[in-house]
Amino acid sequence: MKQLLELTSEEAKQHFLKDSSYFNGDLPNYISFAPVLEKVDSELNGRPFSQFKNGKSPSDCDDVNYNLITNKDGKLSWRPYELIHPIIYVALLDVVCKEENWAFIVKRFKEFESSIIECCSLPVLSQDTDKDQAAQVKNWWQAVEQKSLMYSLECTNVLHTDVTDCYGSIYTHSIVWALHGRQVAKEKKKDKSLLGNAIDFHIQSSRAGQTNGIPQGSALMDLIAEMVLGYVDELISEELNTFTDFKILRYRDDYRIFSNSNDKSEEILKIISDKLRVVGMKLGVAKTFLSSNVVSGSIKPDKLAGIELQDLGVANAKTIQKQLLRLHSFGIKYPNSGALKRLVSEFHSSVVQQKEAPDDLEVQVAIATDIAFVSPATFPAVAGILSHLISLAVPEQKKDLWEKVRSKMSRIPYNGYLELWLQRVIKPKSVGVEFASEEPICQIVDGKSHGLWNTEWTSSKKLLKALDTISIVIADAEDAEEVIQPSEVELFIKNALSY
Repeated sequence: MKQLLELTSEEAKQHFLKDSSYFNGDLPNYISFAPVLEKVDSELNGRPFSQFKNGKSPSDCDDVNYNLITNKDGKLSWRPYELIHPIIYVALLDVVCKEENWAFIVKRFKEFESSIIECCSLPVLSQDTDKDQAAQVKNWWQAVEQKSLMYSLECTNVLHTDVTDCYGSIYTHSIVWALHGRQVAKEKKKDKSLLGNAIDFHIQSSRAGQTNGIPQGSALMDLIAEMVLGYVDELISEELNTFTDFKILRYRDDYRIFSNSNDKSEEILKIISDKLRVVGMKLGVAKTFLSSNVVSGSIKPDKLAGIELQDLGVANAKTIQKQLLRLHSFGIKYPNSGALKRLVSEFHSSVVQQKEAPDDLEVQVAIATDIAFVSPATFPAVAGILSHLISLAVPEQKKDLWEKVRSKMSRIPYNGYLELWLQRVIKPKSVGVEFASEEPICQIVDGKSHGLWNTEWTSSKKLLKALDTISIVIADAEDAEEVIQPSEVELFIKNALSY
């Protein structure tokens, strides 16, 4: 893998223009935002978006970015992924990836490295067939989990904590502080040419002028979040420069404090909390806990349980139904967990070996559907499982089963993201079931005209044409294979539980 900050400014821009960088979640393979980004980039040609305003500022408009909602628990907990307005996104890339600006950003991150806190979450790129997201997770395994285990030789306890709603709570002016310091930010408050101010301006412009929160869901915003958190690391380090006999690992907004004293760990925790408040963040009480054994405390409980479940193998659950029930039980204990997503993905790879419709087909479909109902984050992989199982049914039963799956999953509120994958498995002609959705991206896939981003602030006909959302559909969904192959939704090609 390769560090993002090792790229040249032009390489960095090309990386951020990738579809998987613009939105870093899984999408059906007939959807890509790359065509829109490429057309907008060509039309902007390095010019600021302000040249194309019609007198109205985007910061005065609502819904400039598009929110793709995903449900976290099947009930009333949800997370908005923001698809940043392509004009503002590309204009911001031109600012960030300007040669001297990119060099300044790389230099600033080098300065963050002198912090007492070890940052393990700087963006990395895959250099093989895996996705960039897979490389990032592998990096987490090497930099956080493995280091945590090594620290058990030196420390007796580990305290875990993380930030509540990290992206949604970042104070945008803190981006300027992170890059230039509080004093320079104060002196050049109105200097729009200052890099930090320019980044702040673009983010505010896309979010109705708000100064609280940055969009979540893109590689670019991941990097900007790291800027702010790197600055917080510096503030924390200044307070901890007289402390000894401790270590701190940070992966994005997740902190691990290693020491030989509970009192010291709690004192360090208070300092971290105080400095996070400077940039608008606060720690989550529910996810803060202290373990007196560093080895067991360094591995997430869901991963340990997942390893145990994996080691049982098929010998302890010889039928598909029993294997599904075992996954279902795991999902009840660890809903939406990383281990569950990996286990479901692995099961998807094995269930395709079933070539004939079993007597308990509807039962298998029911159990698989309920796994996704309880843990919506697993739905892309569960959709693959369902597509295979239901493909084994006779045509009349196929329609009935898909209607039942559709009806059950529609009870999950606030989940446009899930709708995209329901469409993927129901839309193919070989399935023969009508699919209708209120999710705008689904409607675009159906051939309907629907603008995702508010464009009332721009008068450029060429840019408006470049924003035509019909180009995000790069293949006909009806021509998609009835059965989703594991490679379409797998995070890794290799065994994910190794990481």
